[in-house]
Amino acid sequence: MIVYGKQVFFSILEYHKDLIDELYLAKECDKESFKKIANSGFKVQKLDSKTAQALSKGKNHQGFLLKIKEFEFSSLDELKKKEFLVLLCGISDVGNIGSIARTAYSLGVDGLVFIGQRLAMEGVIRASSGGALGLSIVLSPNVFDVFNELKQAGFKLFATDSSGNDIHNLNFVKGKKVLVLGSEGFGLPKKIVRKCDECIGIKMKNNFDSLNVSVAFAILCDRMINAKL
Repeated sequence: MIVYGKQVFFSILEYHKDLIDELYLAKECDKESFKKIANSGFKVQKLDSKTAQALSKGKNHQGFLLKIKEFEFSSLDELKKKEFLVLLCGISDVGNIGSIARTAYSLGVDGLVFIGQRLAMEGVIRASSGGALGLSIVLSPNVFDVFNELKQAGFKLFATDSSGNDIHNLNFVKGKKVLVLGSEGFGLPKKIVRKCDECIGIKMKNNFDSLNVSVAFAILCDRMINAKL
């Protein structure tokens, strides 16, 4: 798997060295950056511009590329032992998924469940600045099967919707929780909301009715984790 970009490059170099197979540079870098790379113990492979563009599929690599081990998804059984999970149902934008993964990891979420057949982890890792590599992520095709298993494991499911109960007026009791987010444009289908235990949202001002899904997640997640019990 190829990942690229200066920020994710140095994040992986610092926190996930065990995942690195090969390290590439496609341009000269400053002395401090090169010192970090040289002290890492990896052999630096220089790339010409054409090869670097091919590896990054034409995207902006900033001259920093890594070949890392393929991402290993977790099992749902592993996450059943945890306390706070986030479930993404219908979100397709890799940038948003990566941003959510970064926030989830930073705020202490125990794991993420993505509903779908596949997930482009190269893009998620890049968009999360490497944060996704520290997060347990499950890939599952059927949201209702996941709901059933998590409910049996004692989780309470919180659907998100603009019309839900205002997150700032809620008190959260101790226990296993899942924050369920829907697609960027349409949110969660009503049949999924009905399967959840409670529907929560963020009260808006200035007659504005929506936030980017990753921004909304950050607000909801912080409130649920840090609310006084």
